[in-house]
Amino acid sequence: MEIHNTTEDIVFAEVEAIFTSLEKGDNPDKFCLCPQCRLDTACYALNRAEPRYIVSNRGVARIEQEGHARQQKDADIISLIWEGIKKVNHNQRPYAHNGNGNNAGDPKTPLFNFPTIVGRLFNGTNFEPLSNVNVELLRDGKQVAMKDKNWQNPYHLVSNTQGTFTFWPAPVEAESDGERQSFEFSVRIEAPGFETLQHFFRVPVIGEFQNRPSYSMERTFKLPDLYAFPPGEGDDEGDL
Repeated sequence: MEIHNTTEDIVFAEVEAIFTSLEKGDNPDKFCLCPQCRLDTACYALNRAEPRYIVSNRGVARIEQEGHARQQKDADIISLIWEGIKKVNHNQRPYAHNGNGNNAGDPKTPLFNFPTIVGRLFNGTNFEPLSNVNVELLRDGKQVAMKDKNWQNPYHLVSNTQGTFTFWPAPVEAESDGERQSFEFSVRIEAPGFETLQHFFRVPVIGEFQNRPSYSMERTFKLPDLYAFPPGEGDDEGDL
């Protein structure tokens, strides 16, 4: 069963739209537009917005029919984003903030820019989200370098993330612009009292003369929900 929080879609889309508008010159307050401030703004809004969960296309249809109530919720989200922009700019991270409000320049060689990788981990016996567990992203048996130091690998699950883990792999050089390649990754979970779980997957990417420093909902790779089982209780099918 796939559960999706549609509030995430709205927040990420609105953050991108607002920051894009600010980048185009309508930024009288000189808000910083760096990647870290975008991420922190999205987190601020998501931590305060009401989640809207769906499990099927009927859920999407129901949300579309909410009419005025949905418009009000969307307006509340936009208000939270603006509130977040002001808070974030007042409390910038000193080690990650670049201070100039501009994205990094385009690279001299083409890059494979990876999407953010998002997944969830549950206890296979009671379907509760797991916490106090490390999730490791690997390629060719080695830990994958992250986009910057705000993204951890391994990712340590805590209770308030509800089993959700995220990675943003650092880009790698491509041979040519437009080159297509599929990279094989795996996530490995070793949790006390559970069998080691390793899930393999492929991420298709295209080489481009562009550095992508910020979130985009169109560039999110979502893994199927993963379930950890005590020794002897799990089914290995789907984890290979």
